[in-house]
Amino acid sequence: MNLEGQVRIPSGCAIAAVISKEGKRMTGEAITEAMEPMHDRSNGLGGGFAAYGIYPEYKEFYALHFFFNDRDTRKNCEKFLKERFEIVKSELIPTRKIPEITDEPIIWRYFVAPLKSMLVSMQLDESEYVARTVMKINTEMHGAYVFSSGKNMGTFKAVGFPEDVGVFYKLDEYEGYSWTAHGRYPTNTPGWWGGAHPFTLLDYSIVHNGEISSYDANRRFIEMFGYKCTLQTDTEVITYIMDYLIRRQGLNLEETANVIAAPFWQTIENMDDEKEKEKYTYLRTMFPSLLVTGPFSIVFGFNGGLMALNDRLKLRSMVVGEKDDKVYIASEEAAIRVMEPDVKDVWAPAGGEPVIVKVKEGVDL
Repeated sequence: MNLEGQVRIPSGCAIAAVISKEGKRMTGEAITEAMEPMHDRSNGLGGGFAAYGIYPEYKEFYALHFFFNDRDTRKNCEKFLKERFEIVKSELIPTRKIPEITDEPIIWRYFVAPLKSMLVSMQLDESEYVARTVMKINTEMHGAYVFSSGKNMGTFKAVGFPEDVGVFYKLDEYEGYSWTAHGRYPTNTPGWWGGAHPFTLLDYSIVHNGEISSYDANRRFIEMFGYKCTLQTDTEVITYIMDYLIRRQGLNLEETANVIAAPFWQTIENMDDEKEKEKYTYLRTMFPSLLVTGPFSIVFGFNGGLMALNDRLKLRSMVVGEKDDKVYIASEEAAIRVMEPDVKDVWAPAGGEPVIVKVKEGVDL
């Protein structure tokens, strides 16, 4: 019989991230290797990465990453895309054949621009147009899944351990100023290619360690506004919540963090600053169905920055470290030290307190 302390309980899932505040580009090799010491947090049913700044030659175009079940599905979907977008490039996403990654679908990417005539006829801006297109494909086209849809960024994910997924996608050949990573240990949902993290919409991406006990309430609310949760895991809804609050409601990152990881009512009541009390009361009152409950630590990626956030009770581990112009985030300090052995100022953020890191203003991304 194993005694307490003799069995490692990894609190399933691993997350990691790195960003250069100077906008300096780095390959995906370091973040891939950073997932190795957290191997036991995953079970091989999902790994993935999001990278920002990797498509500078196409940075004005939306990079749509797809999984297709077969060639006919791809051809039908491409016909649909041509009715709505100018396609400037279409290609297989390069991969390495390795024994650890099997049963891969067709993995394709398109660099596209919305047709102006369609934007005018539908009276939509580009972002809303692309978001609606993603939802339409993922809900109505069987066997086709858009798993990344931002500008100058991309998501790469698969069924497998994250350190193998990074090798599979040749991430050592990409360069970005910001990277996030995830190793999955699914508990209530299936392990499949579309269900691996990160989850994205436009340039927003989420990696998540934990469980969302409020998922049904969150999903029912967000689906009233056109979002559809189709990828069979609870984390997907966080991405849509972030998009709804930031892009559609105009909240800033701090306000958004205080919706999904809201202060307790007692904490708000005890605030001395009346303006602060009024602000937090407003956020909790306006968006009660978007409070995310349950244990979680997340890293939210967006063009130009990252935000790390724990649940209010800090039921999942997350540490942050800095050195020079880089900020590192991970479930375990060991992962950070793989990326930077001489990292300084390693610390654990308080529950519900967002850590927001942005590339310096004026840097050309």
